[in-house]
Amino acid sequence: MTASDAEAMSMRDLLAMATPAEREAFEGMWLGYTETFGAPDLRAAIAATYAKQSALDILCFAGASEGIFAANQVILDQDSHAIVVTPNYQSHETLPNAICEATGVPLEPSDNWSLDIDRVAAAIRPNTRLVTINFPHNPTGAILPLDRYEALVELCRKHGIYILHDEIFNGLGETGTRHLPFIADIYERGLSLNVMSKSFGLPGLRVGWIACQDAEIVSKMERLKHYLSICNSGPSERLTMIALRNKDRILARNCAIVDENLPKWDAFFARHSELFEWQRPDGSCMAFPRYKGADGVEAFCASLVEESGVLFLPSTIYSSVLGPTPTDRLRLGFGRANLDEGLAALNAHLMRNGVAHIF
Repeated sequence: MTASDAEAMSMRDLLAMATPAEREAFEGMWLGYTETFGAPDLRAAIAATYAKQSALDILCFAGASEGIFAANQVILDQDSHAIVVTPNYQSHETLPNAICEATGVPLEPSDNWSLDIDRVAAAIRPNTRLVTINFPHNPTGAILPLDRYEALVELCRKHGIYILHDEIFNGLGETGTRHLPFIADIYERGLSLNVMSKSFGLPGLRVGWIACQDAEIVSKMERLKHYLSICNSGPSERLTMIALRNKDRILARNCAIVDENLPKWDAFFARHSELFEWQRPDGSCMAFPRYKGADGVEAFCASLVEESGVLFLPSTIYSSVLGPTPTDRLRLGFGRANLDEGLAALNAHLMRNGVAHIF
């Protein structure tokens, strides 16, 4: 019930989308090393998902985490300074903080989890090299308003600062969700991080990438990759090609699951408004509602999973050394197909314990 990825599909279902040539490329491929940058046709296919990128701007990774690591390692050094939004996916904070000084800029729940660009500007130092953002945001599902996004780009352009934008939930949300333009398309020092894991629901492929117009940064990350995964899995690259050719079909399927599930959460929280404060997300398949119970969110989540087998992430998981983060929220997911079963178990848990007992 807390998953951050869309419903996965089987190997059989994905291969059913393949053309005969793609099927042969998968089954008949040579199982040697592939290219460190990624297969040329894969990089071209990835570049085609952007407005202004070429295959030369694409570097593939074994998942998104390797890309996050590589970007921080090549952009930052001990004399640098980094800015990250909070709350955040752990490595967006711990990696820069392990290299240099870092400053957290909190998203504001009363402002739909938006980013105050003035606070970012105030955090900039002469040695600031990197700003890391993530929209749609994990865990809130917020999408930054376009005018603030453009203001952030102009601010970073003025100071020569790189922007690493974790865009792994781009394309996922209710049908018709308006997503931000990819940072690599609108900023010469923008690094667009993406992966097959989240919006596509194919984490088993372990294929991610960074798109970036800065050839020097791409080259440095490629050289570092020789000390990491060296290259991607060849079979995974062939399967990713199939998925990318069917991008619209797969994303439509996954967004349709969100369309079906999100109203169920609306109804649940309407029934339990005395216990939860519901803030509808802008995109992705996650939300970050507030828990009002006197027992606290950690105790609630612990009893829920131990007694009823329903897992939520308490917001304490998203604690930060860079500043305070919410302690009364939980991350829930609605990108999977079995929501009704989970909601039934959740409702049964609340009935057994009694709202009065936990409020």
